[in-house]
Amino acid sequence: MAFFDHVVNIYTGYAKYLWGTISDPFRYDNYFYYLIYVSLAVWILELMLPWRKNQSKFRKDFWLDAFWMFFNFFIFNLIIYIALSSVTEEYFGKMMQAIGLPKKGLIDLSGLSLWIQFPIYFILADFVQWSVHVMLHRVPWLWKFHKVHHSVREMGFAAHLRYHFMETFVYKIALYIFMAWVLNFKLEYAFFMHAFTILVGHLNHANVGWDYGPLKYILNNPKMHIWHHAKHMPSTHPYGINFGITLSIWDYLFKTDHIPHSGRDIELGFEGIESYPEGFFELQIKPFKDKE
Repeated sequence: MAFFDHVVNIYTGYAKYLWGTISDPFRYDNYFYYLIYVSLAVWILELMLPWRKNQSKFRKDFWLDAFWMFFNFFIFNLIIYIALSSVTEEYFGKMMQAIGLPKKGLIDLSGLSLWIQFPIYFILADFVQWSVHVMLHRVPWLWKFHKVHHSVREMGFAAHLRYHFMETFVYKIALYIFMAWVLNFKLEYAFFMHAFTILVGHLNHANVGWDYGPLKYILNNPKMHIWHHAKHMPSTHPYGINFGITLSIWDYLFKTDHIPHSGRDIELGFEGIESYPEGFFELQIKPFKDKE
């Protein structure tokens, strides 16, 4: 009953928080409205400065990807995953204490200044996610789920959040283990860091032809990320290229960068994409059915 009551309290508390974000559009940490605002802003950029001139304003799967974005960010992530992860985190901590380990933070960085914690967290978290992204391409059973993201045939901002819900578990578990349990950060205003990564992710998938000049060696960008979605990989990197999430520097350091030319009109996807499902529910169940 104690476990049941705890679960109920977590979900009840989170439901109140979620309703608070929906009912108060002026909260500084309002993910609900931020995603709407940033999506509209990047879409307007696509319409004003289209890189692929022949791509429709409402590209192929525009509305499907808009629903994926709504599902992953709101329905699954905000309503289901975050509350569920709060319960899991609580009992994981108790289990660690039971075997003589700290509940959180083998190395406790929570006492450091915010100005020190913030950049350390940002850089390390991006590297953890880059490493997970590489695994999603190299480990066959993980690739089955990540294929959903690569089923995009035309790039646009909303393709950023077309991904299978299982990826949330893979990324978040890795981030929790390394960034919370091993290194205990206590960041204030983390919303601004997450907001920046969402903006960069939207731009990476948008129909804009930017690379940020000299900053391209630090920040991931549309001209680099388009090659990550190329249907045909170079023989030197059969598992994939340009794995950067927010930062591009890891690809340059680990020699997984590949930008042979502009890539504006390259074919996207993967071998066999012509027979891959296209509907939302079919894409959700495809990885579980695929025995390859």
